[in-house]
Amino acid sequence: MSKRYKVFSVLGLPIHLMTNYPNWLLERLQQGEGTHVVTLNAEMTMQAERNTSLAKVIQAAELVIPDGAGVVLYLQLLLRQKIQRCPGIELAEKLLQEVERHTEAKVFFYGGAPSLAATAAEFWLSQLPKLRITGTHSGYHSEEEEEKLRQTLSQLQPQVIFVGLGVPRQELWIAQNRHLCPQAIWIGVGGSFDIWSGTKSRAPAWLGDNNLEWLYRLYQEPWRWRRMLALPEFAWKAVVYRLTARGAIS
Repeated sequence: MSKRYKVFSVLGLPIHLMTNYPNWLLERLQQGEGTHVVTLNAEMTMQAERNTSLAKVIQAAELVIPDGAGVVLYLQLLLRQKIQRCPGIELAEKLLQEVERHTEAKVFFYGGAPSLAATAAEFWLSQLPKLRITGTHSGYHSEEEEEKLRQTLSQLQPQVIFVGLGVPRQELWIAQNRHLCPQAIWIGVGGSFDIWSGTKSRAPAWLGDNNLEWLYRLYQEPWRWRRMLALPEFAWKAVVYRLTARGAIS
C-alpha cells in the first residue's frame, strides 16, 4: 500500500500530511496493517524533548497527525501554505463512522476514570447502533487488573483501540502493548472520553477555527496553566530549529 502522505519535521519529530486521514486508516484496517496514530501538539513536542522514550515512540509511529495549533502554524510558516489542522478527537469520530459504515471491526475503549470509557461507549452506540464496541476498561486499576486487561485484548483482538490515558502515558502504553493486537489501529485519544461521556465540552467552533481551542481548555482546567507554558517554549524553539535545520525529511 502506498504511503500517500508527505513527511515533514517539527523539532525533529515526524508529521505526516495527507488529504484524508480516516480513509487511509480504513484501508489500513481492512488490510490488517497495524498502525499507531499519534496526535502531535506543542505540549507533546516539548515533552518529547525531555523524554527520549516518548520521542522514539513518536518517531516509530506509522501516522503522526497535526493536532495542535502550534504545530499547524509552524508547518504553515515552513511550507508557506495553508495546513489543515486535524484534531485527534475529530479523527477518532470520523474513523468510528467509517468503521460502522464499511466494516464489522471490533472496537475497544481504554482509559479515564471509572465508568468513563463505558459511558463514552454508550454514547457512540446511541449514535452508531451497528458499531461493535466489544469492551471498555477504566484507566485506574491495579497491576493484576492490568494483566487481565492485556489478556482480554489478546483474546478479543479488537481492530480499533482508543487509549485515553493522557500524554505521555498513552503513547508509551500503546508502544509497549500493541503486539497484543498487531493488526489493530491504536490511537491515543487524551480527554476524548470526557467529551463523549458529557463530562466536559469542546471549545466553540469559532475558537477551534482560530487555533484557540487551548484557551478554552485552560478556562475549563485552570490547573493546566503550567503545562500551557509549553506553547511559548515551542514557539521559540521552532524559530531556532527552523533557522538551523532543514524542514522536510522525506
